Order: sequence, then structure tokens, then C-alpha cells
Amino acid sequence: MEKLRTNKWIILSAVLIGTVMGPIDGSVTNIAMPQLAKIFHTDITTTSWISMTYLLMLSSLMLTFGRLGDMVGYKKLYQYGLITFSVTSAILSMSNNIYMLIVVRAFQAIGAGMLMSMAPAIITATFPPNERGKALGFNAMAVSIGLSIGPTLGGFLLTYLGWRSIFYINIPIGIIGFIWAQVVVPDNKGVPEKFDPLGAMSAFLFLTGLLLFISEGGTWGWTSIPSMISLATFIVFFIIFIMIENNLEFPMLDLSLFKIRLFTFGNLSTLINFMAQNTMTFLTPFLLQRIGYSTDLSGIIMTSFPLIMLVVAPLSGILSDRYGAQILSTIGALITAIALFSMSTLNLHSSMSSIMLRLGLFGIGNGIFQTPNNSSVMGSVSKNRLGIASAFLATMRNAGMVLGIAIGSAIFTNREMFYESLKISSNNAFLFGLRDAYIVAGVLSIICALTSLVRDKINKKNNLEKDGV
Repeated sequence: MEKLRTNKWIILSAVLIGTVMGPIDGSVTNIAMPQLAKIFHTDITTTSWISMTYLLMLSSLMLTFGRLGDMVGYKKLYQYGLITFSVTSAILSMSNNIYMLIVVRAFQAIGAGMLMSMAPAIITATFPPNERGKALGFNAMAVSIGLSIGPTLGGFLLTYLGWRSIFYINIPIGIIGFIWAQVVVPDNKGVPEKFDPLGAMSAFLFLTGLLLFISEGGTWGWTSIPSMISLATFIVFFIIFIMIENNLEFPMLDLSLFKIRLFTFGNLSTLINFMAQNTMTFLTPFLLQRIGYSTDLSGIIMTSFPLIMLVVAPLSGILSDRYGAQILSTIGALITAIALFSMSTLNLHSSMSSIMLRLGLFGIGNGIFQTPNNSSVMGSVSKNRLGIASAFLATMRNAGMVLGIAIGSAIFTNREMFYESLKISSNNAFLFGLRDAYIVAGVLSIICALTSLVRDKINKKNNLEKDGV
């Protein structure tokens, strides 16, 4: 057993089991939304809260889990995540109304948050700096695999085994993952520091307020009472959070981390990258639907993005171990921008191959960007802060997803209405609105390239010494 716990690649295999669960579950659940709305006789707005509650809870608790991981040990919290995810999946399969699904999905997000915040921390603690990028590349590949097989798997399960089966699949994966982690992942004791409950609570409230305002403000009305309450909650508790963290010996989020240029600009780049990415992934299915592609065929077309990432991300990670993140992440963001500007030229007569070519280019850019960027962020902090660094990176990723969908939909909707007011045909107004949203996403990717470029280059010698190599 001890021999297994010293083999870093075997340890990585245990981490990848947990990593792949979330993307599979998320993509399968999204595919099931229309069917769940029919089964429980509810509208799509109510059904969408199955995903929204999950995303809000996941994003708002990530920092807390990162801090707890640093304190109690990454392996322990990772295993708690596997147990929570599996148990809540079993309960979800027994749901008898839509509200039970929504509530239990919030608890499932707790397990997912533990897994997502701990996986990069375990990898970074296990692998030396000269192999970190390669290992994180395989972690990114696992995410891409989950996103790729999820829609197909979901369609099969819904067709032949019923909606409850989409939650059954998490149970054996979670059990296997828990046992394998127990066998192969080495224990770490964590740091003997006090937990900051007030900081955790204020972080949860300000993140929830911010994400609710961003995601639902357009639906509620930006100046409506619910929107104003959400915005006020964000502002008040963000100020409280900063005041608390600045006056504690053991804060939940060590604000001195933001003095590290690699950490700050790497996380900022992640936020902007996912804003651009999710603008594209949210809007493109509407284009495919307007062209006339079936749901199944649209799913196949959309998988060309994660499938390309599946190949590129590990290769990019290997290159980042040799050349660092600055140049690779910058090049990746620029390729992503080119892909988005190219997508703005699509029309209702675009062929499937031309759409998939652009999505493939988008996958290449993201694959080149993400692994070096993640490796750079994780390598910039000391080992006793890997949990919070991993969690903050995941928080930026999830916030970028919410912002991307909100910004993309707002631009598309407003510009489409503007063009319709000019008496332009419905199809052209749709295409022009979509074009403008893609262009904005492309501009975001250029900004991402700039924030990637201005990060410091890694001083390899200092990095090795910091990690105790």
C-alpha cells in the first residue's frame, strides 16, 4: 500500500475519478431539463433552478472548502466530497417533486465543491514543479471527457432507463473513488490554524448576492427589489469580509496572496476566459437550433469543443512544464479570440463542418490556455495554501461561467431587439445580435491575452525551493 501511495500517477488516477464526476453529472442533468419539466408538470424557469441552485451553492462555498482543506487535509475533504456527492445522488433519484430536486441539488453541490477545490491541491502537492503542468493537463482532460460523454450518456439513460438513472450513475463512481482514494492517496495533516467562521459566512453571502444579481438581474429587472437586495447583500458583506480578513491572524482568505503577481493575474485571466467561453457555449446552441439541427446533432456538434481540448490540454501542460505559462496562455487566449471573431461570421447557411471547425479552433485555444494558467496559479503559492489557491481558482471559473451567460444573453437580447427596431428581418436581427455577442466575447479573450502576458515569468529556481524540491 505504501508503494502505491508514493506513485504519483496512481495517486492522480484517484483524483481523476472525482474530477470526472462533476462534468458528467452537470452535462447529463442539463440534457434532462426539458424532460424533468414535463415529468413534474412545471415550467422551464422553475426547472432551471435545478442547475442554478447547484451553481450558486458550489461557487459560494468554494473558498470555505479550500480553507478547510488546508486545515484538515486535502485527502479527508476530498473523500467527504465523494461521500456527499454519492449520497445526495441517491436521494435525488428518489425525488417526487421538482422542489425536492432543487433543494437536494444544493446539497449535492456541497460534495462537488469539496471535490473541485481539493483535486488541483492534491495534484500540486503530489507532483514536482517540472511535472505539475502535465498532471494538471490530465485533470483538464478528465473534465473534457466528462463534458464529451455526458450528453450522449444522458440521452441514452433518459431514453432507455428513465430520468432517475441519471443520478444512479454517480453512486458506483463515488464508491469506487472513495475506496481508491483511501488506498492510494497519502494523508496530510493540514495546518494547525483556527477556522474563520465569520469570514466564511460573509464570503458565502457576498458571493451569493453577487451571483444572484448577475444571473437573475435580467429576469427580475436590474432595478427591481430582488435585484437591489442581491446587490446590497454583495456590497455590504464584501466590505465586511475584507474588514474581517484584514484583522485576523488566520484569515479564511489570505489577502497577501494577491501580492503575488502570478496568482492575481492568473486568476483574473481565468475569470475572463470563462466569461468568453460561456458566452459561446450558451449562445451557439440557439444558432444550431435556428439553422435547423436536431437536439442530438447539435450535441454532437458542440462536443467538438471539449473533444479537441481533451487532446490539447495534456500536451499544453507538458509544454508549460518546460516553457512556463506566460507565452502559452497568451497564445491560447489569442487563438480563442480568433475563433470567436470567426464565429461571428456564421449564418443560417453555414455548414456543419464550418461550425465544427470554428469550435475546434476554440477548443485548441482554450486547451493551450487553461492548463498552463492553472499550473502557474497553483505553483505560485506555498504548500500550506494550496487548498485556498485551488478553491479561489475554481471560484473564478464558476463566477466566469455565470458572468459569461449573463453578459452573453444580455448583449444578444438587447442587440437583437435593436436590430428588429430597425425593421430588419427576424433572421437577420438574430444573426446580427449573435454576431455582436461573439465579437464582445472575442474582445474579452484579447483582454485575457493581455492579463496573461503581464504576469511574471516563473523563476524556476525559486519555485523549486518554495516547493521543497
